[in-house]
Amino acid sequence: MALDGIVTRAIVHELQAIRGGRINKIHQPNERDIVLNLRAQGGSVKLLLSANPTFPRVHFTEQSFLNPTEAPMFCMLLRKHCEGGIIENITQVGMERIIHMDIRQRDELGDISLKRIIIEVMGRHSNIILLDPETGMMLDGIHHVTPSISSYRVVMPGFQYTEPPVQNKLNPLEVEEAAFISSYQAALETEEALKRWLVNTFTGLSPLIAEEILIRAANDETSGDKDRRLWNTFSDMMDDVRNHRFQPVSGLNAQDKVIFSAIPLTLIQGERKEYTTISECMEDFFGEKAERDTVKQKVSDLLRFLQNERSKNVKKLDHLHQDLAEAEDADQFRIYGELLFASLHEVKKGDKEVTLTNFYDEEQRAITIPLDPLLPPSDNAQRYFKKYNKYKNSLAVIDEQLEKTHEEIRYMDNLLQQLAHASINDIEEIRDELVQQGYLRDRVKKGKKKKKNDRPTLHIYTSSEGIELLVGKNNLQNEYVTNRLAGSNDTWLHTKDIPGSHVVIRAEKFGDATLEEAAQLAAYFSQAKQSSSVPVDATLIRHVRKPSGAKPGFVIYDHQRTLFITPDEELVKKLPNRIKNG
Repeated sequence: MALDGIVTRAIVHELQAIRGGRINKIHQPNERDIVLNLRAQGGSVKLLLSANPTFPRVHFTEQSFLNPTEAPMFCMLLRKHCEGGIIENITQVGMERIIHMDIRQRDELGDISLKRIIIEVMGRHSNIILLDPETGMMLDGIHHVTPSISSYRVVMPGFQYTEPPVQNKLNPLEVEEAAFISSYQAALETEEALKRWLVNTFTGLSPLIAEEILIRAANDETSGDKDRRLWNTFSDMMDDVRNHRFQPVSGLNAQDKVIFSAIPLTLIQGERKEYTTISECMEDFFGEKAERDTVKQKVSDLLRFLQNERSKNVKKLDHLHQDLAEAEDADQFRIYGELLFASLHEVKKGDKEVTLTNFYDEEQRAITIPLDPLLPPSDNAQRYFKKYNKYKNSLAVIDEQLEKTHEEIRYMDNLLQQLAHASINDIEEIRDELVQQGYLRDRVKKGKKKKKNDRPTLHIYTSSEGIELLVGKNNLQNEYVTNRLAGSNDTWLHTKDIPGSHVVIRAEKFGDATLEEAAQLAAYFSQAKQSSSVPVDATLIRHVRKPSGAKPGFVIYDHQRTLFITPDEELVKKLPNRIKNG
């Protein structure tokens, strides 16, 4: 993985700035992430500790997190033992992806106590563990590992802490030239074998760094000796790492995959992005990846349900169109019946069809009428009149069903679009909406009452002119923002005839920049996110209304003007934003 021992060393070096800092508040926004709000060096910072199995990481962050109304047990434990505490020391275990954070705090009796937070950044085995360093006893871990899962190391309260299995690799910062050359000469001298040798021999070297070392060595023209070139390249790189000469960078490799590193990479193809700190680099690299990954896991059942519902309605639409085509032929059945009644003497029971003169036709052409041979002529005529009446009456019903089915498909498309931009909290609100609308059963067990909160999550952006821009990312939020929060003279925006978010400019007066940024939000958080020249309608709130009986989030409006916007992700990400409950 890209987050190797070198990146971990860069992180730990950067975290030295918060030694002596105080932990003001601890939050756990989801089951694998911890956010520490710190006061250090005269300022406030947020530190993210993540044991996400796909995107584990540690870095300073400016991201906004929405915290659950009730803190999880592990978060409560951290608050008890670490909140208000002073960070005494932050260290890396060798060149491993393991960070120790020692925290001094006064307990309930006023005595000084020392606790250690261990962050193991190890892919799907990542964990955050609270430890009593004096006894080596674990108070708890964010992810429990029971004896049935692992006989080697258990992560549960009351057990002794056991370090992850030792890999018996060399520390690349301590290895001598002779040991390096000796180990190297024992390896097969193919590029792939050398790359594998570097990764398997030295702690903290990822395949990415191993590849970088080989490329640099191949381009080194200062020595003709292959062994010497490889050692010099390795030694120079490790010297930079040893002395914390980091230059975080990201870009595309030869396979067009985004990569990042704490040190410069010659294998980056084309344009590269350079960063002042490793935290900036990691926040940019991971971006929304981690949240989207968590959301993807939470949203899969909803996504499947909505796609199935949409498919059912599309099939229903096809059947309705077939029924409509038949119903529109109702007059033909009436003509069959009248012609048969007028010519009963020409028809005999047992006939499968009869050819009669069509006196409704201007040219009096003959017409062949299919018959049921089991019925007498008068019953055949009556059968066609019944068909005529049935289809004539069904036209109104079919038209009504067509409108309802189109509305259902629009509703499902709208919800599918909302899931594409949803956060964890947004997903629960979409689920609640589907329960309220009768599509899903309430998952709350009988006897347990759900906390009533009619104020959904608010996504609040700030324009470059300092004006609040409210964005609804699901129907409950859209209704709350548009129908309850916005004033009659606030400006409302929405993509024209395209599923998307309601956006409200909370001001009567604003400049073109604010209008442009609000339109950008409306276009970006819509189904047309990847399109260009997206039509966005803007009107005053007083011209927006919800029809009686309409689905949640559906409105009609007038007096609008239309802007054409090409969504700019960089612009949207630069807008300051925060999340809050109602």
